[in-house]
Amino acid sequence: MPKVVDRDERRREIVDAYLRIVSRSGVAAATSRALAAEAGISTGALWHYFDGFGDVVRDAFQRVYGQTNERIAAAADGARGLAALDAMAVDILPHDARTRDEATVVVSFWGLLPAHEGFREQSRAVEAEWGRQVSGHLREAIDDGELVADTPIAPLTDTLLAVFEALQLREVQGSPAAQPARQRAIIDHLLGPWRM
Repeated sequence: MPKVVDRDERRREIVDAYLRIVSRSGVAAATSRALAAEAGISTGALWHYFDGFGDVVRDAFQRVYGQTNERIAAAADGARGLAALDAMAVDILPHDARTRDEATVVVSFWGLLPAHEGFREQSRAVEAEWGRQVSGHLREAIDDGELVADTPIAPLTDTLLAVFEALQLREVQGSPAAQPARQRAIIDHLLGPWRM
């Protein structure tokens, strides 16, 4: 009697294997052959669970953003204003092994965006959600007297989101700007003119 395989569980195992390879050896090492070996299945069996390698990367991207969103929600629980914004930044910006690995996955996903409208939609949805959160925290900071009343919420939100992405890229590049103290200094510099 053939072994019954839980399709969803096997897909999770394959994505886990992809994330392990990327964190250990980088995106270039995550080939179909390496992925199959890491997952303990044949290369051909990969495509029983995914339509192509891009689907594996997409699911990895979704997993990373899902985990980040869970951490943001937990860290910001009960926080408002700049404290909530800080909690959000800490869980997005690369500062430890997990967030550095996540930055590598996210940046590799960006490389696929030009060829996949579905991936662009997914990326825009994340940007919109994080934009709503950042804007909300900035409004709270104004209400709580942490920021001046004329703080330009929309441009500051766009700038913060762009900086979050740029610092993920800088981490993957190995730039000194990705060091946690420099990340903090950049965020503080952006908020500085609007602080009370």
